[in-house]
Amino acid sequence: MKKKLLGLLLASTMVFSLAACGSSSDSAKDDSSKDAAATDDAAGDSAESTGKKIGICMPTQSSERWINDGANMKKILEEKGYEVEVQFAEDDTAQQVSQVENFVGKQVDCLVIASIDSKVLVEAENQAKGAGIPIIAYDRLLMDTDAVSYYASFDNVGVGRLIGNYIKEKKDLEAAKAAGESYTIEFFMGSPDDNNAVLLYDGIMEVLKPYLDDGTLDCKSGRTSFEETSILRWSQEQAQSNCENILTAYYAEEDLDIACSAFDGFSYGIKAALQGAGYTAENWPMVTGQDAEVMATKNIIDGTQTMSIYKDTRLLAEKCASMVDAVLQGTEPEINETETYDNGVFVVPTYICDPVAVDKDNYQEVLIDGGYYTEDQLK
Repeated sequence: MKKKLLGLLLASTMVFSLAACGSSSDSAKDDSSKDAAATDDAAGDSAESTGKKIGICMPTQSSERWINDGANMKKILEEKGYEVEVQFAEDDTAQQVSQVENFVGKQVDCLVIASIDSKVLVEAENQAKGAGIPIIAYDRLLMDTDAVSYYASFDNVGVGRLIGNYIKEKKDLEAAKAAGESYTIEFFMGSPDDNNAVLLYDGIMEVLKPYLDDGTLDCKSGRTSFEETSILRWSQEQAQSNCENILTAYYAEEDLDIACSAFDGFSYGIKAALQGAGYTAENWPMVTGQDAEVMATKNIIDGTQTMSIYKDTRLLAEKCASMVDAVLQGTEPEINETETYDNGVFVVPTYICDPVAVDKDNYQEVLIDGGYYTEDQLK
């Protein structure tokens, strides 16, 4: 079994924790739900009503980021005088179709949709278009439709590049290549019905594929394609099951060095699988993630997750809300990307926000000093 000096030094500095992911995550969701409810109660107190209604469709409340996204957008739009309703589909595509159709029936003035599987929404989106209701795609591009007006998201290829470059730099893959050394790696990629997941995978492979090709990175399961590594509906439970199966089948005699995870929820499942397989601080692998959730940040602090991608959803909500406002005021919204986001029908005008990699060295500066979390939230 190959052991790398750098990997041993990194692993030896980790502080291992058995903090229960589920209860903390549930607490975070409860707190976020209370914040959203408080926003509901205070809605519109300081703004003159425009008389216009906005429908916001979010995919699920199982990830804290979607709760926060919905609450942030609702707050901003209500401060502008709009009546806002947020609905969550709990990763049920039929339910999200029904929610879109219901908003059309309520004759909302604008729809914001963060889709579960955008391909099943096409007919409902056509109903909205026929009713003269503009649609803004939020974070996930709406595919195969001309009913969408604009798109607000993060640079998803850039997210993948950040993860790939973090692995490349922290494991010093160029030095490993020169020395004829290798690191074992396994991939846990996003949902196959989410275009963002494909873009993120592309960004990762743009950086890491040369090292897979020359053997510097060794994926013992052989699962490196998007189809082989994608996890439907971004399921934490499926990520844990996949990791458990991979560890049993391929790593009985050798440690896994890198778990390349596209989502913090996957990282929680990977953590549980690693603990079940007997990994400790001495041989804990690098574990990546995305969204910089509260629990993920706590895991970064205690050493059971190495990094995550911070996406300031406050900024994204602000940009999307400004798009809604511009559309309803008859003005042009701010966009900064007009070439990349082709949904199969046309290139959707887009505003892209920049993601940031966070780890134990910069989480204080980025997340706490930046006002995204408080010290108490991360205790």
